[in-house]
Amino acid sequence: MLPSIREQLKLFFTNPIFLACLFSWLGAQFLKTIINLIYGRIHSFVELMEYMFWRTGGMPSSHSALVSAMCTTVGFRNGANSDIFFIALVLFFITIRDAFGVRRSSGIQAKKINEIGKELENKQIINDYKMIKEVNGHTPLQVVLGCVLGFLIGLSFSLLK
Repeated sequence: MLPSIREQLKLFFTNPIFLACLFSWLGAQFLKTIINLIYGRIHSFVELMEYMFWRTGGMPSSHSALVSAMCTTVGFRNGANSDIFFIALVLFFITIRDAFGVRRSSGIQAKKINEIGKELENKQIINDYKMIKEVNGHTPLQVVLGCVLGFLIGLSFSLLK
């Protein structure tokens, strides 16, 4: 007999992999918010909430922390030789590559394009330049520290079972 929906939800929300991912993401976002508060980059309650739950980029990488915690917890729960661990590991490498590779490069390119667009608008070569979104990627240090945070949180949830 299948467990009831209530029992299934309880199992889901108490799953160590889910909890490690959630706490690593929230932990990284919290640290990022504190750092931005210390440096005076947050000027309103709305900005505070955006940094805490939504903004990307900065120290430490919450994406790196999340996938590191997931990979660590899956590895401890299912073994480093399990199929699901290899899937988690591939997702980890894709996310890490994207965090400081593709996203960082895209952000740098967008910033330069916006600078050129503003300059062309100031010289009246083009009219009404619309700024493109500058995606915040990560430096290698931000990614590494996110991975360390995620590993430690994943290890903690793995040992607490």
